[in-house]
Amino acid sequence: MHSSLAVTLTGTPLGLTAAKFWTRTKFKGTLALKRHINPTRVPIETKESYRWLENLRQSIALIGTPERCVHVGDRESDIYELYCTAQDLGTSFLARVHTNRLAERPADAAPHDPAHRVFAQLAAAPWAGRHRIRVDQDETTWLQVKFAAINTLPPVGKQSATVRRF
Repeated sequence: MHSSLAVTLTGTPLGLTAAKFWTRTKFKGTLALKRHINPTRVPIETKESYRWLENLRQSIALIGTPERCVHVGDRESDIYELYCTAQDLGTSFLARVHTNRLAERPADAAPHDPAHRVFAQLAAAPWAGRHRIRVDQDETTWLQVKFAAINTLPPVGKQSATVRRF
């Protein structure tokens, strides 16, 4: 089940806004698939990750005010088509980055600066916070957080489409 949960700004859960049930018929793993097919050339509608777009649309239809929503996803939600869909629907999103996407060079970047990729821009961003987390009774670790608003560009295989900024 792939579900979307609505919560208030204070973290109070309101309930599910979308749920998608599916069963894998056969899954050999991403690496095995990439040997036979370039996944960037496969239409999103045929991919398992399409459920992210379906849940986004269903949540917006239920809530009715896309501008008040912020959709939060894990690394699996780092999908170019999801960014396009969110922009088309007028809603916001927050995704944990998985792919080192092409990015618009920041205005303050030097001409020779390799800041045309997401990871380079994130590396240059300042740390926003540091949190101590207890792993078990005797062990703790630190979680360091950074974030940035980055304008991403279409993947190479999709650049024939209109360039969109996120």
